[in-house]
Amino acid sequence: QVQLVESGGGLVQAGGSLRLSCAASSRTFSNYAMGWFRQAPGKEREFVAAISWSGVFGTYYADSVKGRFTISRDNAKNTMYLQMNSLKPEDTADYYCAADSVTFRRTPTQELSQYAYWGQGTQVTVSS
Repeated sequence: QVQLVESGGGLVQAGGSLRLSCAASSRTFSNYAMGWFRQAPGKEREFVAAISWSGVFGTYYADSVKGRFTISRDNAKNTMYLQMNSLKPEDTADYYCAADSVTFRRTPTQELSQYAYWGQGTQVTVSS
């Protein structure tokens, strides 16, 4: 069982930056690929970024955030991050971190259904 808690959301002007954190309670955090998803009002939850369990096997991004967002993790601190730069109003959403349903998946998946553990979300609002 992995419990996740997001933090770092807030209100920012377009062009600004925010850093989201996802703290995990489980000591097996380092065994799981992790992902960030977001859900805007009236829309379905969508993939944002994912990182392999070790970080070494790669990071993956949605086209809409590539080049602006950076996902990373610190397994020693049981924490994952999402650095968001050059924010746009269309980035406004609730952001959720999630842990994979299986351990040691080499290539993290973008499929929402493959993530078994979810945080409660943190709200990001980007004003124009």
